[in-house]
Amino acid sequence: MAKNYTTSSSEMKILFPKTETINFLLNYSKALSVINYKRMKFETLLN
Repeated sequence: MAKNYTTSSSEMKILFPKTETINFLLNYSKALSVINYKRMKFETLLN
């Protein structure tokens, strides 16, 4: 039988990302452009 590796909510750690990580993700999302054309999806990074 498979083991269940879940933890209770009291054992979970709260993670706090660094400011640099947040800034990187925000800048990346601002530069990302997604274009839908018919059934295709084009992702471009405007750098």
